Amino acid sequence: MHIYEKEFDFVIQRAKSLDRPARMVVAGADCENIMKAVFEAEAQGFCQPILVGAKERIITMLKTLGLFERSYAISDVADYEVSDPHNDYHPYMKRAVSIINDGLGDILVRGNTSTRNFLMPILDKRNNLTNGLVCEVALLKVPYYEKVLALSDVSVLINPSEGQRKKVVKNIVDVLSHLGIERPKIAVLSLVEKPSFHMRDTVEAQNIVRSHIMEPIADCELVGPIPWDLIVSKEAARLKGYDNPFCGEFDAVLMPNVMAGNTVMKVLTMSANVNACGVLAGTRVPVAITSRSSMEEQVFLSLCVAAAMLTEVPEK
Repeated sequence: MHIYEKEFDFVIQRAKSLDRPARMVVAGADCENIMKAVFEAEAQGFCQPILVGAKERIITMLKTLGLFERSYAISDVADYEVSDPHNDYHPYMKRAVSIINDGLGDILVRGNTSTRNFLMPILDKRNNLTNGLVCEVALLKVPYYEKVLALSDVSVLINPSEGQRKKVVKNIVDVLSHLGIERPKIAVLSLVEKPSFHMRDTVEAQNIVRSHIMEPIADCELVGPIPWDLIVSKEAARLKGYDNPFCGEFDAVLMPNVMAGNTVMKVLTMSANVNACGVLAGTRVPVAITSRSSMEEQVFLSLCVAAAMLTEVPEK
């Protein structure tokens, strides 16, 4: 068993609990690591691959990877469609979105498409793929932290307002509820734990928590402002005299902006050998955020979380 399978077993098991394999529509399927992950999900019984892209390149790659004889469907996009300057969106995404909106796919997966080309059609309300504020919720397993930790937002919302960050809290709770985590403990990240009008992040964190106390944003515990060391360490809280029982036990962290979220995630994944995966929240169908440079294991875990988003939320 790979270490990631043990760490994320609760996610994998929820993905495998689907009544039928999820039809995963891969926008730009000529991507080696993503194909390996997709067919690992297919082998584990919760994925029916629909591969969008240039048929010849996809087939060549599948043969090279020894996957040609497996079960899948290909939606061929000709090269002349890709080079057409009149396209509103990249043809891979245009075809993938059409498959989803025609009811022929359950999950949208980023393949060999740039971040911008992948996100723009999703965020365009004309394509009917959103049902609220869209953000990415990432899941990480930090070696010194016992739990899998959710971070948001790490890729979409550049500088969210207080109101938008409250909606991000709802998105976090929604994702975690599909993974069987009830009433999650969420930390509102700030530079320091004491509010100061010189530091906007501390004031916003205090406002969000106070608002939650007066009228709950979602079914969760919300604590802040609170810096990273107090979020992940009971000992740090003891040494600094910070009295909160959730220190070292938080399920998620609400980031102040995309710079903070993306930096924390990349530092942990690139420099600390941390396993991570991500999905979009606030979308009508689950969307797996993968990367052309991600390890196969990370892509697989993103597919697992997306599949879990199709499961029913556990009853309280």
